Amino acid sequence: MSVRDLIPWGRNGDNQAPSLYRESEQNPFLSLHREINRVFDDAFRGFDTRLPAFGSFAAGAGWPNVEISETENEVRVTAEIAGMDEKDIELLLEDGVLTLRGEKRAENEDKNRHFSERFYGRFERRIPLGSEVEEDKANASFKNGVLTVTLPKSATAQSKVKRIAINGQGQVH
Repeated sequence: MSVRDLIPWGRNGDNQAPSLYRESEQNPFLSLHREINRVFDDAFRGFDTRLPAFGSFAAGAGWPNVEISETENEVRVTAEIAGMDEKDIELLLEDGVLTLRGEKRAENEDKNRHFSERFYGRFERRIPLGSEVEEDKANASFKNGVLTVTLPKSATAQSKVKRIAINGQGQVH
């Protein structure tokens, strides 16, 4: 048996492909659809191998979600790091930049079904604080997947705060 016998449109000697594949009879919208799919396939080929397997990690490079609030006396950084323990998280404060690092590992194994799965993912967020803080008085707590870092501002940073009076007349001088 020849390989040509396995090709349905090449068996009878006519080398014409089915109408779906002929350029002369091709639907332009179908062609556009195929081209767009090809562009996206080419652009994202291998993309899933560069992302960690966790859904929360795959949401973007911004993982974990971080909220920064500032008052006259302190800077507070809150990060949502669900599914991790405090032993998996590292906090560094250097030259006015707070660095948050972590690594998530998960391993599942079911010997009865001969199934095993491993997930690994790392993150690092660098947060410039923008004001002088008292590094030796920094405090961090971790509860229910939420990390809260409290950084008291230094006296010089607090003295640089200037209140500006707002004129209630609506006139600008």
